[in-house]
Amino acid sequence: MSIVADNRGLVGQEETPPVPMWRQRLKIFMANKLAIASCVYVIVLALACYLVPHIHPTNQTNQALAFGTPENAAPSGSHWFGTDSNGFDELGRIFFAGEYSLTLGFLAGFITIFVGTLYGMISGFLGGVVDAVMMRMIDAFLSIPYIFLLISLITIFGRSTAFLILVIGLTGWWGNARIIRGDALLIRHLDYANASTSMGASKWHVIRRHVFPNSISNIVTVATFSVADAILFLSALGFLGLGIQTPQTDWGTMLQAGTEQLQNGFWWEVFPVAIVFILVVVAINYIGDALRDAFEVRLLER
Repeated sequence: MSIVADNRGLVGQEETPPVPMWRQRLKIFMANKLAIASCVYVIVLALACYLVPHIHPTNQTNQALAFGTPENAAPSGSHWFGTDSNGFDELGRIFFAGEYSLTLGFLAGFITIFVGTLYGMISGFLGGVVDAVMMRMIDAFLSIPYIFLLISLITIFGRSTAFLILVIGLTGWWGNARIIRGDALLIRHLDYANASTSMGASKWHVIRRHVFPNSISNIVTVATFSVADAILFLSALGFLGLGIQTPQTDWGTMLQAGTEQLQNGFWWEVFPVAIVFILVVVAINYIGDALRDAFEVRLLER
């Protein structure tokens, strides 16, 4: 009789519906407070860079119009972050340069992860001679000092904004390809990939339906790091005097111009833009770490 009662009790119970995967991933991401703060910072800064120059325009392109503004002026009520050696408002210039730095960083990062993901998946999934040849090409590319390669290409072909996006995007994917290749090598030998192949699925179908979805954790992580690296490399080029051409500017070019005035005590031409730039790179890296945890299958509930 007790068994019957227990069975009736079990029949009356309702099964708890499974928690959607996107909600689990959002919960894992929201648990990382540093990532949340980083998202807020990046979003607020991006909105400021793209909107403030239009809402509160300041002269950042015409040096002739800046002659009436005091040069190297200290921070004041009229110029919160002071002015630079050309008389340009420093706060407005940070937002003006950030528009180009962020745009180039996101576009170059997108190119980097797209090319690196495609190359790594093809190399790792096909394997054999194809994989060996493709990886030896990557080894050859990685043996070239990256910053010197960028300097050489920009010196030869110029430094327009479009070319900077292409050259940083198309030369920064080599390490990403090796990471994604490792996932493809592992996944192609798993049971569900072998079952799809044995049922007649093409290699492209297996890559699209199995390799890519199960590599999304590394792809998202590498994508965020690629954006940070692109901003970092653009700033390095700008600091060397090879950044975006005038009248446009970027954070690295601002730092290069500011360091020339730092010995004169004009600290406001270096420290504000340096803090903004460093926090952007660090914040994007924190976001990447949180996204990696959010897409980690082992942290999801079964």
